[in-house]
Amino acid sequence: MSRDLKYTRNIGIAAHIDAGKTTTTERILYYAGVSHKIGEVHEGAATMDWMAQEQERGITITSAATTVNWKYRNHNYHMNIIDTPGHVDFTVEVNRSLRVLDGLVFLFSAVDGVEPQSETNWRLANNYNVPRIGFVNKMDRSGADFLNVVKQVKEMLGSVAIPLQLPIGAEDQFKGVVDLINFRGIVWNEHDKGMTFTEVPIPDDMLDEATEWREKLLEAVAEFDDSLMEKFFEDPTTITEREVLDALRQATLAGKIVPMTCGSSFKNKGVQTMLDYVMELMPSPLDSKGVVGTNPDTGAEILVKPDVKEPFAALAFKIATDPFVGRLCFIRVYSGNLDAGSYVYNMRSENKERISRIFQMHANKQNPIPNVGAGDIAAVVGFKDIKTGDTLCDEKNQLVLESMVFPEPVIGLAIEPKTQADVDKLGMALGKLAEEDPTFRVQTDEDTGQTVISGMGELHLDILMDRLKREFKVEVNQGAPQVAYKEAITGTVQHRETYKKQTGGRGKFADIQVVISPADDEKEGLQFVNEIVGGAIPREFIPSVEKGFKSAMDNGVLAGFPLTSLKVRLIDGSFHAVDSDALSFEIAGRSAFREALPKAKPVLLEPIMKIEILTPEENMGDVIGDMNRRRGQLQGMDTRNGSQVIKAMVPLSEMFGYVTQLRTITSGRATSTMEFDHYEPAPRNVQDEVVAKSKGRRKGGDDE
Repeated sequence: MSRDLKYTRNIGIAAHIDAGKTTTTERILYYAGVSHKIGEVHEGAATMDWMAQEQERGITITSAATTVNWKYRNHNYHMNIIDTPGHVDFTVEVNRSLRVLDGLVFLFSAVDGVEPQSETNWRLANNYNVPRIGFVNKMDRSGADFLNVVKQVKEMLGSVAIPLQLPIGAEDQFKGVVDLINFRGIVWNEHDKGMTFTEVPIPDDMLDEATEWREKLLEAVAEFDDSLMEKFFEDPTTITEREVLDALRQATLAGKIVPMTCGSSFKNKGVQTMLDYVMELMPSPLDSKGVVGTNPDTGAEILVKPDVKEPFAALAFKIATDPFVGRLCFIRVYSGNLDAGSYVYNMRSENKERISRIFQMHANKQNPIPNVGAGDIAAVVGFKDIKTGDTLCDEKNQLVLESMVFPEPVIGLAIEPKTQADVDKLGMALGKLAEEDPTFRVQTDEDTGQTVISGMGELHLDILMDRLKREFKVEVNQGAPQVAYKEAITGTVQHRETYKKQTGGRGKFADIQVVISPADDEKEGLQFVNEIVGGAIPREFIPSVEKGFKSAMDNGVLAGFPLTSLKVRLIDGSFHAVDSDALSFEIAGRSAFREALPKAKPVLLEPIMKIEILTPEENMGDVIGDMNRRRGQLQGMDTRNGSQVIKAMVPLSEMFGYVTQLRTITSGRATSTMEFDHYEPAPRNVQDEVVAKSKGRRKGGDDE
């Protein structure tokens, strides 16, 4: 199945919730001839949103990968599309998709413009340097304004947005666009659902505006082509379409400009033209020089080239469970070729994995293929142990590709199975869900023996509970949501810990002297500094002291929450020639932590969320008053399409059930989006309350 990689596109579709991503993907599938009828999201019949929860709520939860072929300029293009969720609780899905994509179609609603989640996803795309095309959807809605959205992309996202089209008519009169590259009008034909278009003259009242924007377009791309620059100054009429497209492609790949197109997916207008531009302007796997991996032994960088003849290297970016074929692992192949039935080497587990079959995915259906080569995305089955972010490679040519970093969960729920018979089923189900979603954690509370699940927000956990019930048929009781607090220290303390135990025969002995203080700037985890001189403690015992502190950090001294960071300097100590061993020093480290930390001014850290509320002006006072009661700190206000935008930082603990409350205050007219921002010390009264509650919980756990 060797294809010319020049005609392969790995594209994501990203946007704020409700900008029409899934509807757009449905149109792409229809036009590419994959589905013969158009599935509508509002009827619960979208092909890409195949989970029951997605169809009911009309939102996308998991990023589904699908493959289509698109004919453009007599070439057959092979395109892998990943439809990513827009809801902030599922940012992880966007994050991992961007890691393996070459280009991105960024959707904006013509009415709402740049929304909070657009900003988050745009930042993620900037981190991964993904070239993108803007598609302004919903041009048929009242209040649609294409050029206003272009302006917002410039101002709010800091990108050079350049329109390639101008809409002819707006709202219910929207019927076509002026193509600024060819300088012609096009109107999509209704009879074949917009598959073809008719050329029309540019409307007279648009000529001046169209000429002005064409000049802006030529000026922006002329920088990338000297001969184009000369023609632009001498005689712009001699510039050919090909020259403009070539320069535009270079500018887009370099991330210097974001070409903007418009349409209405729901009314079948503009999606096909946008797809043509994807083929024309978005990168193929060959456009990147390759990705950088590291040699596991030497740490040297290795360039992984997109070539079938090179050794095999791929990144696993998603694990999913399919009712028919079991566990699927989605991989992006960066180099080499993988045949069904062959083995790959997993760098994390250091084991070989047999890949029994390979599928090209179409939403939730699979087409088996004999092999998958460089530059392609496919799903593999038959493996035993592969996790998100694992590098799969050739055993003789080992390398590690940069993995993905996932945010820590901020909200937890205690759950228990309703019947004793469900205990084992629950364990297995949670294991499967945690494997699919790296931001979902399961742990057992040592004090109470409860199972606590944690995730990125109330909706995230809500969906997971729903899946437990439907997919795994497990009924559970759940407690109230809990905030994932953390602990830190603000003072420095010097402490000597001597651990002695004498029982018949060999005893135990360890003696350490440490200085415990807050970690240096922004350092996460344990910062351990060994300052022992003259062999006061033998070298082989020092890692044990570090291990003792590291394991103790999982349970802070205030309320048993983990410590995010800590600095420990080991300055002195002593040992016994017979009685000292590694375990004694590890226990001494743990005891020193317990004894010294209460003197180091410990504080409770609470997660602070960034919230954005869109509300009608008349409800503004009530919404702000309610925010102040929740200890919210206003960050700024703005207007967007006649609504007021309130931005604030607010502690997560005050935000449970907020959506319902906001609906009540504004008679259902306001909306809000919230995402985790940072941790900061909780006020004294909150800290005392949480500590008291935790002591009560532990005591209750001890009594049982």
